[in-house]
Amino acid sequence: MTIRENLERVRETMRLACERSGRNVDDVTLIAVTKYVETARIAQAVAAGVTEIGENRAQEFTEKLTFYKQNHLRAHFIGQLQTNKVKYICGKADLIQSVDREPLLDAICTYAQKHDLVQDILIEVNIGHEAQKGGVLPEDLDRLAERIAAQNHVRLRGLMCVPPATDKEAVRPYFRTMLQRYERLRTAYPDLPIDTLSMGMSHDYDAAIEEGATMVRVGTAIFGPRNLTGGQQNG
Repeated sequence: MTIRENLERVRETMRLACERSGRNVDDVTLIAVTKYVETARIAQAVAAGVTEIGENRAQEFTEKLTFYKQNHLRAHFIGQLQTNKVKYICGKADLIQSVDREPLLDAICTYAQKHDLVQDILIEVNIGHEAQKGGVLPEDLDRLAERIAAQNHVRLRGLMCVPPATDKEAVRPYFRTMLQRYERLRTAYPDLPIDTLSMGMSHDYDAAIEEGATMVRVGTAIFGPRNLTGGQQNG
């Protein structure tokens, strides 16, 4: 199938998931994950209506940044971010989805203050307590959120997760727990623009939508299988 046909199928799956859960499809944002996808193929997705993309690697994000700007794309950084790579992402990404520890927060705040900007971020939660994955542990989420809320140069927009790799039905409890955490965060910080719950990837995005996701990150279902080496896929 072509990228356009894949996107049509993804959008129809999203529509049906919203219908089943009594939601408006316009309330769920599709992020096309472009890790290891060349710009010529991304351009096909753009021609088919993609407006938001997600990248996992700082180097790849930087290499494609001009392309993003030329095509008026909102660019999300969704991979694990090292503190020494913050300068390549902060102020360039519309949303950094993978803030998961205080040293990374401090690095983003320092860069953002130096360049007089406000960076939108999500807290990544390690909802499955998996040692090999990034994300703040659920029991440490409140403390990190409190630190973020006190900053002037970052703006907390919500939560992101990559739950354990399992089938769609088995992953639903993780999505439900994330929704509870998200709603609690919104209640705790009513003055912050917390509006994003990023969860669900190619194999389970319909279940994530049914369980409350406002944003899904889909790569393989759009672009086909890729040779992914190193790090978590996030799409």
